[in-house]
Amino acid sequence: MKLALFDLDNTLLAGDSDYEWGQFLVDHGVLAREDYEAQNARFFEQYKAGTLDIHEYLGFALRPLAAHAPEALARWHAEFMRERILPMITPRARQLVARHVAAGELCAIVTATNSFVTAPIAREFRVPHLLATEPQTVAGRFTGRVAGVPCFREGKIARVEAWLGSLGQRLDALEDSCFYSDSHNDLPLLERVRRPVAVDPDAPLAAEAARRDWPVISLR
Repeated sequence: MKLALFDLDNTLLAGDSDYEWGQFLVDHGVLAREDYEAQNARFFEQYKAGTLDIHEYLGFALRPLAAHAPEALARWHAEFMRERILPMITPRARQLVARHVAAGELCAIVTATNSFVTAPIAREFRVPHLLATEPQTVAGRFTGRVAGVPCFREGKIARVEAWLGSLGQRLDALEDSCFYSDSHNDLPLLERVRRPVAVDPDAPLAAEAARRDWPVISLR
């Protein structure tokens, strides 16, 4: 069996869905602009620098989900998809995913962004499996906490291996596996697959791809 894994933000999307979700809520008056924007920008810079404390960040990013009713969140997300996400999906990204799906490969999006934000995006790409950071829910409402292992850095390996194990598969035993990513934060999983592919890579990943002779592509 062949396995195709895709990072989402700045890989399949020409932008970052987690960052844009926060900015969308600010622009629509749901969150206070000055305080939220400053913190959102600080965490985004830490992510790019490879210094992000994922648990500190998730305490910040998941707070708006806990503060609002599911019905309001769903309504906002539908508008968010139209306004922010669909313009970030390029024809090349759609074609890449469609090619792997049509080939009958086992396909999954593997993203640190939480599943509330990303599940509709995975459906838009028609990718059947999503491995994302899971926000905890109690009685149908988000709590603002994380359920299980965040799908970030080494956590992506843990989540992929657990998912494959549930399907009776092992990452090391698969006939072929590939992972598409833009970020040096994904080096742990890129190093585990048989075919790592750098997509519009950040500078550290571009340097690593050149050193290791990994393929580099653009979906922009």
